Amino acid sequence: MAPVPPFKENASLAAPVAEDAGSLAHETLPLVHLHETESHARNLCLVWPDGRRMFLNYAYLMAGEFDPEPEKNVIQLRFSSCTATLQGYSLEPLFLALLDHLPRLIQATDERYVLEEDRNQPVVVQMTIEQNDG
Repeated sequence: MAPVPPFKENASLAAPVAEDAGSLAHETLPLVHLHETESHARNLCLVWPDGRRMFLNYAYLMAGEFDPEPEKNVIQLRFSSCTATLQGYSLEPLFLALLDHLPRLIQATDERYVLEEDRNQPVVVQMTIEQNDG
């Protein structure tokens, strides 16, 4: 059995909290975190604006699809048990990172806080999970 690597000493268990309720979430917490080391077990954690979280293991990712719709881009990730759909702006770089199983955490931002200039970088504004039939 391979040894378990030690946790990073500087890793924080709590996400940074905005000092005032009016500040934007993406100013305090990056929207996409990447895996920093190679590992045999890789998970993707999805975080909704209300704090709900769900993680999915990349080992069960069967297919991914990118649709560059003009209004909002769409990424569909088909896992063996469910399909995750991400909608947002400038999502092609995120799709390419997902292709290599790099994102560890993707945080959705409430669309009302997304400024026009923010739409030039990957911003996820809606995430849905649907259970697959079978």
